[in-house]
Amino acid sequence: MDTSLQQPAHGRLITADEQVLPVPTTLRYTSEDPLAVHLDFPPEVALDGEVVSWTFARSLLEAGLCGPAGGGDVHLWPCGRDRTVVELHSPYGLALLQFDTSVLRRFLLRTYAVVGAGQEDVSAEVDRGLSALFGSV
Repeated sequence: MDTSLQQPAHGRLITADEQVLPVPTTLRYTSEDPLAVHLDFPPEVALDGEVVSWTFARSLLEAGLCGPAGGGDVHLWPCGRDRTVVELHSPYGLALLQFDTSVLRRFLLRTYAVVGAGQEDVSAEVDRGLSALFGSV
């Protein structure tokens, strides 16, 4: 049985001229994809007016709450005791967002209540991926 959870998270976009703009987001997790978390942006804040979802490792979120973490398109790091920065890289540029650390930590703990750390069963996903890759060979 798939269990999903969602949690609103009020981000603050830091612009190039150091303005801080509120950005509504939703944190999302599903037991069907137990290693990943999703950060969803509503259409009104996206460049193309479509919902935008960033997906990254749950372990990256955990690491980024304690110290600098990430590589590639997503980086996280603490900013003082109460804030965490999420840096997102895309072909359109860079977005720098701040979140209350307590909100991110609460969400992470809720994901562990759904699927505990180290309890992720990804065998079904691996089987689906291999079937898609190799077909009926």
